[in-house]
This record gives sequence, structure tokens and C-alpha cells, in this order.
Amino acid sequence: MNVAQRNRLQSSGLAFLAAYVDTLGFIALFGLFTAHVTGNFILIGAALADTSQMSILLKFLAFPAFILGVAVARVFIAAIQRAHGRALAWSLLLQLVLLIGFMLCGIAATPVQSPTAGWVMAAGLLGTASMGVHSAISRLLLAHLAPTSLMTGNVTQVVIDVVDMLRGAADAGTTERCVKFVWPVLSFGVGAIAAAFAYHAIGFAGLIVPVLILVAMIVWEWRQPAPSALAK
Repeated sequence: MNVAQRNRLQSSGLAFLAAYVDTLGFIALFGLFTAHVTGNFILIGAALADTSQMSILLKFLAFPAFILGVAVARVFIAAIQRAHGRALAWSLLLQLVLLIGFMLCGIAATPVQSPTAGWVMAAGLLGTASMGVHSAISRLLLAHLAPTSLMTGNVTQVVIDVVDMLRGAADAGTTERCVKFVWPVLSFGVGAIAAAFAYHAIGFAGLIVPVLILVAMIVWEWRQPAPSALAK
């Protein structure tokens, strides 16, 4: 597998995962965004204006949980890099642990009836923290890939590139850049649809899909040469 193919597989897999987790959390946890965490502000605003809506405590707490996930990932990755360790593999493992916690707490919370129930709160906050780690990984270790948890910028870039190609103004890198950004968009859409069907079929157990994606990525990364070996 060459570098371009590996990058495409990584970005597609992580975009699928982000959409899957975000969609399942939204459906299962009273409209909670775990990946698109700032979207919770919109829902909080709507709820504050309509007092008939359910408690918004979980949505309020999601933002600090996301921040904590990013902060822990930053310190964790920096420590591993100083030791010349496998930063990507270990940080994906951190995300995996939090995601498994999300799944298990969600299963324990079933049937979900109240957004303030203990297991529901735990599930939502672990899911949001896991996606905070996801976002930190994208920024710190996979910055060469297209964004995998927010698609607005990706869609914008794809449209710009397609328009330039249609009007004959594309340069040598336009097609390559368009391909780079379009795959995560497509994977994100598929992930969102898959999560909706999975949750309605098997509930929180549907999170086994992104869990397995992370396991596969960790195994793959662990089989690559260690950073210390590459430096020799």
C-alpha cells in the first residue's frame, strides 16, 4: 500500500467513525452531538427558549468533556513523542478505551428514558471525550489528511475544485486535492446512515462497528516501523 492509498484509507475510516459515533449519540442521547460538539450550543439555545424541552445538562457538560478529551490527548501524545513511541497507535488506543466506555455505559442505560440518568450522563460524556481525543489526533498527528469530524470545509473545497475543473481553471493539483477531500465526505455520509440503522436494530451495541475500526487501525499502526527505528 502506497502513501496516497494509506492516507485515503485513514481519512475515510476516521470520517466514517466520526459520523457513526456522532449520529448514534444524537439519536440515542436526546440530540447530543459527540463529535460536532459546538452544535450542542444551537440545541441549548433552542431549549432555553422553549422550557417544555428536556434537561440540557448533558449538552452543557459535553463541551468541557470534549475539552478534557483534547487536553488529555495533547499531554498524552506529547509524552509519547518525547519517548519516541508510537504516538498514533497509543492515542488511538486511548480513543478506543473511551469509546468502549461509551458503548458499555449506553448498554447499561438501556432503555434510555432520562437525559439526567447516571448511565446516560456517563455514556454521553465518555462519547464526547472520545471524540475530543479523535479531534486532537487529527490536528496533532494526521494534519496532512482532510478533516474527518467536520465536513463543512471539505464540502466547500470539493465544490471549489469541481467548479474550477468545469471552467477549465484547474491546476495540476486540483484533481488530487479534490479526491483528498471528497473521500471523507462520502465516508461521513455512509457512516451517518449506517449508525442510524445500527442503533434502531441493536441499540448501543452498534458502537461495535467504530470499535472494530479503531482496533484495525491500532493493529495496522503497531505493525509499522517504530519511530526510533525510522530515525536510525
